[in-house]
Amino acid sequence: MADLQEWKVDEPWLETKCLLGEGPFFEKESDSVRFVDIKNKRIHIAPLSEGLSALQTIQLDVYATVTSNISGVDPRDRILIGTKAGLAVLDRKTGSYEMLSQFSETPNERLRGNDGASDPHGRFWLGSMTDFPYGECKPEGSLYRFDGKDGKEEVLQGLIIPNSLGWSPDKKTMYFTHSTPQQVLAFDYDTDTGAVTNQRVFYQHQGSGDPDGFRVDVDGNIWHAVYGESRVLKISPEGKLVGQVTLPTRNITCVEFVGTELIITTASDDDSPDGSKSKALGGAVFRVDVGVKGLEPFDFRL
Repeated sequence: MADLQEWKVDEPWLETKCLLGEGPFFEKESDSVRFVDIKNKRIHIAPLSEGLSALQTIQLDVYATVTSNISGVDPRDRILIGTKAGLAVLDRKTGSYEMLSQFSETPNERLRGNDGASDPHGRFWLGSMTDFPYGECKPEGSLYRFDGKDGKEEVLQGLIIPNSLGWSPDKKTMYFTHSTPQQVLAFDYDTDTGAVTNQRVFYQHQGSGDPDGFRVDVDGNIWHAVYGESRVLKISPEGKLVGQVTLPTRNITCVEFVGTELIITTASDDDSPDGSKSKALGGAVFRVDVGVKGLEPFDFRL
């Protein structure tokens, strides 16, 4: 791996001690990064210039697993959130939320939502998976596409841990990570209809950890967090590993671009020894300049 591009991060930007930090999202309107702590049912908002001293936290009574802006809506007022049962709209001022669409009419208590993203057509893709109290994840999850009214489509079934989605710069390829088989899948994405076809394995991970969340940069590279390996991978548009960011804690969950900086969320590390740096910094948020900008996210069309 001597020819890989390398970045090394030693210290956190925010020592937030999240149990499961996830879903970083750059909010231009407030020049801040919002991210979720799924297990603690919290959404954090961190101003880029101030950080931890000005951290705002919204405490919910339900898992918030991912967030998205809504087209035509100021995100400082309302945002879309993934929840245990499906999609909801969160009122930032009151902390209350209204369910928009659910995975099923009679919710399956065994399942919860996980990661997702809005697509170029303004529809939201959200995966479901085994919920925390039910132990080892089973192949009972799915990937859904919600259209903003009440419509939804179950696109993939039998998933164990569905994770991030993203699109190539020309929007003709959709990427989706299925963490447990360590695969990033690619699909042909129809820019006219939003239909996906030609499922294939784009990248097969060979390490001990599992690919978690990712973002795509303007050159078409995928920057992929790896849970359990203390690193973020840079994967080329051809599916080759071309770079890596190494971090001081093991459980790296997701990334987000702010300009040429990469914001990196992590989860707690209970398996490392007491007193270790990995255990101490599990759940912190990191940032590093990687010299390239990310693609703009798409808004959800309500």
